Amino acid sequence: MPPQYAAGLFDAQQADVGDQRLKKIAAEALKEVYFQDNGRRAGSLDEVRFTDIEHLEFDLWTPPRITRALDHV
Repeated sequence: MPPQYAAGLFDAQQADVGDQRLKKIAAEALKEVYFQDNGRRAGSLDEVRFTDIEHLEFDLWTPPRITRALDHV
């Protein structure tokens, strides 16, 4: 799960907004990252809904950084 969605989940959980709001944030993350592949597919997908969820786990990750080697003279 990208950091912006993880942060939203943590903030919502600390604010005790309830399961419905947490599900909505998680569904939005799943829509963006999994189904729409960060804008590369399924652009017309409007909504993803979680129904009848008993347990859900996400891995939190940071996108890899692109670095280049510096030439030492």
